[in-house]
Amino acid sequence: MSEGVDVDEATGGAAAGGSGTGQPAAPARPPRRGLLRRRLVLFGVPLAVLLSLLAAYLLAGGDDVEVDPPAPDATGERLCRDLHGALPATVAGLRQRATEPSSPYTAAWGDPAVVLRCGVARPPVMDDPRANGGEVNGVDWVLEKREDGRYRCTTSYRKAYVEVVIPAAYGDVKALVDLAGAVEKAVPRSL
Repeated sequence: MSEGVDVDEATGGAAAGGSGTGQPAAPARPPRRGLLRRRLVLFGVPLAVLLSLLAAYLLAGGDDVEVDPPAPDATGERLCRDLHGALPATVAGLRQRATEPSSPYTAAWGDPAVVLRCGVARPPVMDDPRANGGEVNGVDWVLEKREDGRYRCTTSYRKAYVEVVIPAAYGDVKALVDLAGAVEKAVPRSL
């Protein structure tokens, strides 16, 4: 082909300069290659960077919090699923994060993560008459301070046990204030 003549892709004929049959030439279309190249230049590099970052994120395991899901009984399964649907998007100002493996019995917020597990076994500390307990917005909790400074808080007097582990970095059990409403709504009292 000579320069300055584009081939009409639909008919195979010349789009500019006539077809050599004596008929008038069709109006010239702008070449598509230049537009495509500009789009690739404008969007190709950022898209390539975005895809590279996404691949690195997925290969690193994402931003999920590893949480061992409990195995609740049949009643606990139903109640914990209800609780999962009622959980707030933020707890103590911390945004919710995905858990790995994904489970309707676990949830996490922030980094380091406040971790909730629903349907856990009754903790032995509940048999200790000297155990620390408290009520937060209508929900009773047994509080255990761990050696590493974390708090493990487990609901009491509920039809399913809900455990919340709060990292030492947060210094208190403020997360329970934001979780109490969901627990109160989804997990009925047992007494």
